[in-house]
Amino acid sequence: MKKLILKYHLFVLGIIGFVLNSCNLKFRVWVGTHNDQKIYNLKYGEHKRQKMDVFLPSSYPENSPVVLIVHGGAWKYGRKEHMIQIQKMLFKNNIPSINMNYRLVSKSKKITYREQLEDIRSAIIKFNSLAEKAELLPDNYILLGESAGGHLALLYGYQNPDQVKKIISLSAPTDFYSPEYLRSFYSKYSSPTIQKVVGEKFQRKNLSKEFIKASPIANISNIPTLIFQGDQDILVSQRQGLALDSALKSKNIAHKLVFMKNTGHAPRFFSKRKRDSIIYPNILEWIQD
Repeated sequence: MKKLILKYHLFVLGIIGFVLNSCNLKFRVWVGTHNDQKIYNLKYGEHKRQKMDVFLPSSYPENSPVVLIVHGGAWKYGRKEHMIQIQKMLFKNNIPSINMNYRLVSKSKKITYREQLEDIRSAIIKFNSLAEKAELLPDNYILLGESAGGHLALLYGYQNPDQVKKIISLSAPTDFYSPEYLRSFYSKYSSPTIQKVVGEKFQRKNLSKEFIKASPIANISNIPTLIFQGDQDILVSQRQGLALDSALKSKNIAHKLVFMKNTGHAPRFFSKRKRDSIIYPNILEWIQD
């Protein structure tokens, strides 16, 4: 395998074996004994948030999909390091992956979900330019996102079926416009955040079409989708995952809903048992199927 370390011009021999520090945002590389590689803070744009970690196991088929991981944090918080355990799990199972930061929502800086989708596009373009060197195919991605990152993964994936082969959504918001959402208690406390995410005033009785454009359930395309949803999620209503499940079912699109009882938001953080016995096995099966 050629691998990026052997071809990419920014790497130099002196970096090999450099001690890693996950809190340090400097570019760095780790190379294992079997030529497996972990490339940290590779720039895909000029903004300080536009960096990604690329993990390349020692061997994989050329047609292996690359899992692009999108962190959560209500669109305005979070960082890629919060998803490092998933990336390590994929690496252990010989699955190449990208774990990306993206620009965070800011009214003053005029950053909405649209700029965040553009960051996903830029990260894909960047890795596409390196795919041949890593002996991988371009535009062969599985998007995996958690919470707000799940929303972005769903929306980008459904809008770009030429690049995205599958989607994995963990505890993601999916609907910002339906009558059911507008009537729900969930909309009462989530709408101020959604208003900032969309960049439009949330007027319940005269809702802008921009909220429809921002809703994954209104943008579904034929992309196989794995959904994780907890029945006691107080941050993202369980109806959000169930609504997407129903919408996919009505369109006969391949999907799977993993509905977890006695489970809150982002359960992999709080339950090792569920993470290891339910979440990770289902992720691996979805990727490898």
